[in-house]
Amino acid sequence: MTVQRAGGTATITVDRQEKRNALSREVLDAVSIGLVETAADETIKVLIVTGAGRDNFTSGGDLVALAALRTEAEAEAMARHARGVLDQIRTFPVPVVAAVNGDALGGGAELALACDHRVVDRHARMGFVQGRQAVSTAWGGGVDLLRTVGPGQGLRLLCTTEMVDHEHGLRIGLYDRVVAPGEALDEAVADFVAPLLRQSVAVLRTFKALTSAVRMGSDRSVLEQLELERFRSNWVHPDHWAALDGFLGRDRRTSEREPS
Repeated sequence: MTVQRAGGTATITVDRQEKRNALSREVLDAVSIGLVETAADETIKVLIVTGAGRDNFTSGGDLVALAALRTEAEAEAMARHARGVLDQIRTFPVPVVAAVNGDALGGGAELALACDHRVVDRHARMGFVQGRQAVSTAWGGGVDLLRTVGPGQGLRLLCTTEMVDHEHGLRIGLYDRVVAPGEALDEAVADFVAPLLRQSVAVLRTFKALTSAVRMGSDRSVLEQLELERFRSNWVHPDHWAALDGFLGRDRRTSEREPS
């Protein structure tokens, strides 16, 4: 796992190509540490999560390691650990974009759905394939899928273990952006995040905090209080006054040019 920072973005890359970027406990722990360190960097406006190589975003859990878990208690401990790491992504303080460079399978699909947005290469597919091993989702991805595409579409994808290509995923709202013909994934991601990088960090953190609270099931009264608290803080933030002064200055200059 690597973390790179540049120009207001941080990129976490799952790099285990010999195992199809499988998510072992060690990989998840490394991702968790990277998330904690990156979240503390207040210059970061967007987090990108991707996989190394071209073939796999991530193939999900490490099946060799998972096969050793034989009891309900062991299975639950594994699921809680992995879901905790994905919850770090769900509640990350700025928007998180999955750059889906290859197939996202099982837990890999759950990782992609934990992100706020998904930019997908044309050859990449996503599949909630847990049912092929006669098991179900456990890292929060089933809930994310049902909320993202709706109960009907989500149930079918879960039950059929269908591999979703770029056209189908874009049509049902599973993907936010698909790489155009002749375009590189990095270019598509850069284009997708460009409007976010023009926004102030304080505003991005506010709207992500509100989104995370909704996603994690907070009551409306809690959400409204959070919204008000962040509004108050943003109102007195220097970024607000700089933007307002710039707008009013343009407005005055426009008025001065208009004929009386």
